Amino acid sequence: MSVAISNHPASNGAGRSVVKTVRGMAASDGAGVRLSRVIGQPALPDLDPFLMLDEFRSDDAKDYIAGFPDHPHRGFETVTYMLAGRMRHGDNQGNTGLLRAGSAQWMTAGRGIVHSEIPEQENGLMWGFQLWVNLPARLKMTAPRYQDIEPEAIPTVALGNGATVRVVAGRVGDTSGPVSGVVTEPIYLDFALSAGGEISQALPSSHNAFLYVYDGAARVGSSRLERGTLGVLGPGERVEVAAEADKPARFILVAGKPIGEPVVKYGPFVMNTESEIRQAITDFRAGRF
Repeated sequence: MSVAISNHPASNGAGRSVVKTVRGMAASDGAGVRLSRVIGQPALPDLDPFLMLDEFRSDDAKDYIAGFPDHPHRGFETVTYMLAGRMRHGDNQGNTGLLRAGSAQWMTAGRGIVHSEIPEQENGLMWGFQLWVNLPARLKMTAPRYQDIEPEAIPTVALGNGATVRVVAGRVGDTSGPVSGVVTEPIYLDFALSAGGEISQALPSSHNAFLYVYDGAARVGSSRLERGTLGVLGPGERVEVAAEADKPARFILVAGKPIGEPVVKYGPFVMNTESEIRQAITDFRAGRF
């Protein structure tokens, strides 16, 4: 099931409003990593082109220390954005990397990859997000690739009105994020608003979009989003967000061009048909990833 969002351009630069709110639900993944699943749960199975959004946040090593040992992917992209902590990445093609606080990784699994993400710390806060982004049928079997982005490569823009933003993907004014060459033309922005701060951010009217508050609370029109709440945004050409008068707010704003194709999910495989899923299972078992 998908949430249907109209993508017709709004007139006169109309602002987007919140059409649905979702709270994350407790879940476990990998080797027992505790997390909050926001997209990819019964209340919001997907939001084309987004398939899943997890927030992992804990300062108790038992909640994350086992990490995500070797596991396969095919047919989509994974986006990891770290707020705190260190995670070591490795895969069956010899790629390795370190995800540290403020870094991002945009991985295109394509036709198949087996990788792992293991914490490189034994205590302290581990905090971040993983987003799954679909690929169109014509690109599901493309060659895997990585965009590993160090914290220093993600620009921070001071917006005035008590607001700053880190631009992971997309554009804010004249500043572009480092992620490139992604078919869904993504926008991934990490905003920090001081108490009473506000922003007005342009968004393509062609894109589906959501806002997820991970600290404090924020208002979008008449809707108040507390920490741990995702707001699905309706049609329009921009979104206006304000922090409450007495406390700051942090949130990610994410948008992407919908694909509009059938989606068949089976664990780490996302294809267009059940027969393609069966082929993915066969290929993985035969060691063809």
